[in-house]
Amino acid sequence: MKELHQKISEGLVAADLELVKQLVEDALDKGVSAIDILDNGLLIGMDVVGKRFKAGDMWIPEVIRCSKIMHASLDILRPHLAEGDIKATGTVVIGTVEGDLHDIGKNLVSMMLQGAGFKVFDLGTNIKPQDFVEAVKTHTPDILGMSALLTTTMPKMDETIKALNEAGIRDKVKVMAGGAPVTQAFVDKIGADAYGANAAAATEKAKALVA
Repeated sequence: MKELHQKISEGLVAADLELVKQLVEDALDKGVSAIDILDNGLLIGMDVVGKRFKAGDMWIPEVIRCSKIMHASLDILRPHLAEGDIKATGTVVIGTVEGDLHDIGKNLVSMMLQGAGFKVFDLGTNIKPQDFVEAVKTHTPDILGMSALLTTTMPKMDETIKALNEAGIRDKVKVMAGGAPVTQAFVDKIGADAYGANAAAATEKAKALVA
């Protein structure tokens, strides 16, 4: 069975959609549990993808293909998973801050977080501080992720954290921030909990925050 798990994870890293789908179906036919396939095949493969991306050995289009294969595999497994089988790594609310319509980086982070087992609520772009607050109240996430690609919209991250404080819920959620102009120094200044330099780093930080 270990060999089958390895083939699934290697196929995922190689971004071979048809191979991975066939291997997942074969594993199910052989009586391997869906949660076993997920934990010991797919998630291990996505972990390798994240590490290679962080090391510069994989490019964004390759990561996106791998993420899509992960989602396609989950579609196959879902009917075989009992309610409560999948224990999410954690829950994340994510969005691009008000005034900013850029979403490529944010979307990649969302996909990699989902690939790592997180339940993700993606609010989209141009999200006002109060809308982040309402989403935190509604979804009670472990992490709130904010993205900005423009230096002019970065102050909205600070405003959002202040809004969380005013709502009395800042201590109930970890805040992570990222985007091209964002730095560790800025994240420290606004009182966020973590800085994601890129999608792979953000995923690693998210795992650490819920560990």
